[in-house]
Amino acid sequence: MSFFEKLKNGLKKTRESITQRIDQLLVSMGKIDEELFEELEEILITSDVGVETTLKIIDDLKQRVKSEKVTDPRQVKNLLKEEITSILSSGDTGLHLNTKPSVIVVVGVNGVGKTTSIGKMCHMLKMQGKKVLVAAGDTFRAAAIDQLEIWAKRAGVDIIKHAEGSDPSAVIFDAIQAAKARGYDVVICDTAGRLHTKKNLMEELKKVFRIISRELPDADIETLLVLDATTGQNAVSQARTFAEATGVTGLILTKLDGTAKGGIIVSIKSELDIPVKFIGVGEKIDDLQPFDAASFAEALFS
Repeated sequence: MSFFEKLKNGLKKTRESITQRIDQLLVSMGKIDEELFEELEEILITSDVGVETTLKIIDDLKQRVKSEKVTDPRQVKNLLKEEITSILSSGDTGLHLNTKPSVIVVVGVNGVGKTTSIGKMCHMLKMQGKKVLVAAGDTFRAAAIDQLEIWAKRAGVDIIKHAEGSDPSAVIFDAIQAAKARGYDVVICDTAGRLHTKKNLMEELKKVFRIISRELPDADIETLLVLDATTGQNAVSQARTFAEATGVTGLILTKLDGTAKGGIIVSIKSELDIPVKFIGVGEKIDDLQPFDAASFAEALFS
């Protein structure tokens, strides 16, 4: 199965939540009027596109319908698809890993698919010919270290780990020294997803970034926030919190295949302007793929 087919299958629930309802609406409407836009607005908001983002989309649609003299309600769907593609296309969706070593710091709360995303990213980078080292920086859960080690073995990459309860910054420090000494191309750092308070977690992350900046002052650093698409609007607040604390450079959106809330991707991109860099639509090691806005919109509206 091609990735587009996987994506199309993965977005089935979201497509039922958004596109099928839009199709029914546009078929039932004889003309483009305020009632159509109000119904469309309701569909988008209830599909987790978000109030702020929905209002912007509806405003833009009204202007385009007027300026392009669109009279057939069925044409509105294509305009909507173009609007969503435009929102998702802005920003740089590629990874910047030009230094040796480069660093990817993966952040996010527990349970969003952080460890599996790291494993899949290791596989993808190794397939590109890169020598990858993983740093098991979530030392607060023994299971996190064990799980990461299993994924590292599956992907065929090396791992640096300390005992449970160790200082995460010490793990990152050791990984960076190993990367410099042994010529690794990329260091992928796992981080804790939960401490006693949000403030503790953010301070711990800032400490990790200070170590990286001190030891690799000129390195390319990507900070990727993993979000679970099934959590809907809660993902937006998580993105806001982590972006304020760590300067997130991109998002990994997981579990898109298990939710009707795929519209959240539009909400996050529009409200926070953080590019989506990868999406996950399955459990296999090659099911994490670089995000492509046009393909996503095509799969959503097909």
